[in-house]
Amino acid sequence: MSAAARPVLVVAEQLDASADMVVDQLNQRNVPVFRFDTATFPQQLTLTARHPAQNAGWSGILDDGRRTVRLEDVRAIYWRRPGRPYIADTVPERYRTWAQNQADAALLNVLAALPGVPWINNPHADRIAAHKPQQLVAATRCGFIVPRSLITNDPAAASDFAKQIDAPLICKPVLGGRLPVEEGRALMVATHHVDPGDFDDSIRLTAHYIQETVEKAFEVRLVAVGDRVFGGTLHTTSAKAATDWRTDYEHIEYGTITVPDDIASAVRRFLAYYGIVFGSFDFAVTPAGQWVFFENNPAGTWAWVENRTALPIAAAHADYLQGVTE
Repeated sequence: MSAAARPVLVVAEQLDASADMVVDQLNQRNVPVFRFDTATFPQQLTLTARHPAQNAGWSGILDDGRRTVRLEDVRAIYWRRPGRPYIADTVPERYRTWAQNQADAALLNVLAALPGVPWINNPHADRIAAHKPQQLVAATRCGFIVPRSLITNDPAAASDFAKQIDAPLICKPVLGGRLPVEEGRALMVATHHVDPGDFDDSIRLTAHYIQETVEKAFEVRLVAVGDRVFGGTLHTTSAKAATDWRTDYEHIEYGTITVPDDIASAVRRFLAYYGIVFGSFDFAVTPAGQWVFFENNPAGTWAWVENRTALPIAAAHADYLQGVTE
């Protein structure tokens, strides 16, 4: 098969705006796309993979009942928050989790074993890159400024940290994710201000991630794809949005910013540290113009950044997956 005819795998939920935008870009370039959600495996998607003795790699097919793709023809893989494999109800409940883990591992690990296939991003690397405490270590090594932080379940340690900082504090989740659905909507634990006077034994109930509050002129959602970086600015117009912009979208004004060379270089070092090529980085820019790193989501959303700023992020994804270099 010619290089131009080799397909890109897009692995994402059916309703995913970012994946839609990347697929549209690839379609405009006449790059073949085979899109599926891992939630359709093994019910609607069939995997057949062979590894003959002395063979350098796996061969076989993926078949969704309408189309097939040969594993050895895969050009690149865009892995974008797919669902987990769905196991048939006919499987006894005591084996269902085991079967789901088997399906998950088989599909992902066969794809990960395809030689020379670029990813955005390989989820094996994503899982490590998503760990927030380790991110602060990597960020510091890569040259970023980070907030002073504490993770503890000890109220005395939290009080000592507050005295040391002697400034407003926020508390944020160590691990992202949503709470169970309540009254028809999914809830999340947002970043919120905390009063050290309220620290008590309830801190012992779980781990708490406490940071100094960073004074912000505005925030930046920086999206990195390969060597390219895109800066979308968020100027918040309410106290609620200023604390966590995800909680008050109606009070955000969007724009763009040229990413300083030192920040762009540090972003590239950060990605290389984890062996990934994509990230959605959150920064505060202080009134003095200093960029402060908060965190990176290696599978973060970015469609809203492009939709509000016209930054060509989807095109950068398509370039990377197609193998186009600047």
